[in-house]
Amino acid sequence: MSSKPVPASEPSTSPVTIPMKFEIVVIPVSDVDRAKAFYAKLGWRLDADYDNGKDFRVVQFTPPGSSCSIIFGKNVTGAAPGSAQGMYLIVADVEAARNELLGFGVQVGEVFHGGNAVYSGPDQPYLFGRIRVSGPDPENRSYRSFASFSDPDGNGWLFQQITARLPGRIDPATTTFATVPDLAGALRRAEAAHGEHEKLTGKRDEDWPDWYAAYMVAEAAGAELPK
Repeated sequence: MSSKPVPASEPSTSPVTIPMKFEIVVIPVSDVDRAKAFYAKLGWRLDADYDNGKDFRVVQFTPPGSSCSIIFGKNVTGAAPGSAQGMYLIVADVEAARNELLGFGVQVGEVFHGGNAVYSGPDQPYLFGRIRVSGPDPENRSYRSFASFSDPDGNGWLFQQITARLPGRIDPATTTFATVPDLAGALRRAEAAHGEHEKLTGKRDEDWPDWYAAYMVAEAAGAELPK
């Protein structure tokens, strides 16, 4: 019996019937207590710290607003400490996220965006294709602005600013906002867009809550925005 391999460029046509929720990323560290202190300093939620008293320990943290957690510990992975790289943390405001971590005493690289010059600095040079320009994306587009930091072992994290998802990334029926700042930012963008909508129609829209809701859900899902 033989089967035809699916080319990398050809998407699978098999229907997805069972939800598969990405839950855990294993982070290799050399000093469990040092790593625990670092991630606690970030303000991440400590979910578990289990030790069998012999040769196994697992610590679990979850970033604010995240459905995915990290674990590290003793004998939980054979990977070299510091080898986990390019782990993305999605934020609505990369400057605010960076400033918050700086306030916690965490070293965070400058905000950058893609460009045409090859990056040669010491700060995770391989991320984003080694091409970066100082400062956020000039047009403030989603997916384009970043800032990076590392834990004490050198495991590399990357903030990526996203305010509007690409089509298909979010189900409009289950649109949620993970944090108060995320919701507040969406409301402000909806308010500004609604102002343009009223200018276009030339009249006051009394059903603005429905319009706001439609705009916010469409923006989050990457769908066509109401006019």
